[in-house]
Amino acid sequence: MAAPTTIRARACRRLLPAAAVLALWLAPEGRGGGDDVAVEVTPRLVAAVDRGLEFLASQQQGDGSWIGSVGFKLNQDYQVQESEVPHVGVTALCGMAFLAGGHLPDRGPYGKVLDRTIDFLIAQQNAQGFITKRQSRMYDHAFATLFLAEVFGQTESSEVRVALQRAIDLIKNSQNERGSWRYQPFALESDMSITVCQLMALRAARNVGIRVPAETINRAVAYVNDSRLDDDADRYGHGFGRYMQEGYYALGPGAFLYQYQEGDMSRSSFALTAAGITSLYHAAQYDSSTREMQTSLDFLADQMRRVTDPDWRCHFFYWYGHYYAAQAMFITGGRWWSQYWRTISGELLETGTPYSQGKDGAWPNPVGPGRNFATAVACIVLQVPFRYLPILQR
Repeated sequence: MAAPTTIRARACRRLLPAAAVLALWLAPEGRGGGDDVAVEVTPRLVAAVDRGLEFLASQQQGDGSWIGSVGFKLNQDYQVQESEVPHVGVTALCGMAFLAGGHLPDRGPYGKVLDRTIDFLIAQQNAQGFITKRQSRMYDHAFATLFLAEVFGQTESSEVRVALQRAIDLIKNSQNERGSWRYQPFALESDMSITVCQLMALRAARNVGIRVPAETINRAVAYVNDSRLDDDADRYGHGFGRYMQEGYYALGPGAFLYQYQEGDMSRSSFALTAAGITSLYHAAQYDSSTREMQTSLDFLADQMRRVTDPDWRCHFFYWYGHYYAAQAMFITGGRWWSQYWRTISGELLETGTPYSQGKDGAWPNPVGPGRNFATAVACIVLQVPFRYLPILQR
């Protein structure tokens, strides 16, 4: 369980006057690895988050879900299978956005919103333990499982515990011989981006007392580590300059590959590398001072400019990448976090552009699941310095 902050303190902190809240958040303890980094949380940021959460609350459906376009990443695009339908993954991320603000089920202004979120996700769990609806995949199952783990860590609800254990058992039982996962349970193929989602869910559940075999986590960690490109990439039989670029994708020392195969370099990106770093941190491999992790952080910092390019800004890749990058940089701390925070908070709080938060409180997502998805991720990222989520505790 997380905490230097108690559940009661978390709940009450939202009730403090704005000036007092800002005084707490402006304290120079915006740490991951660097306690010396002062995190600037301004009234403008607080107002943007409040508007974002108000928008999300207004968009919750009667069954507790949020709608979005169910689909999947296809090359450098997003292939939609069904438009504007109840979306398991988007619903889980929207729930996380409220938890990231210190809101809890059954209390406060958004207590009922979270209650309905929990009910919806549990209702989508099938006999195998798979949380799915309308062709949603293991990505969405992992996000739903992570959300339930964060809820259980702060409420110890018996209903949530049962559903969470079943969701974790599904992940454990469907891990393939490579230690990884693919789009559907029990798939033989491997995919680093899906593997990191499962690894984060496994670790979060284990942290709150759910039965998770250490071997399951260790095998997943080994797969993620194998997916990282060495500094010289000799084992792949290839050489390259600092980085090789192709549209959104990039390869270089420290990058994490989409599908690791011996002798094949596959592809990588800002999002994949952010996900790889974050999953290793959450799996208790915290040492950011190693040469390998420093090389990966260098790659991530360099590639951040690619998702800021107009071709990708507010694209699915932008939001998905920053969901992980915010966690990776925060836990790393120091100059990594301070430089990252200046950039991402500036982008999310800018006004008067096609990428800005709208008057209704939503952020855009023209390519991807939609505005509910984008707004949930934006709110999660902007609330990272608040440190309410157990996954942000070391």
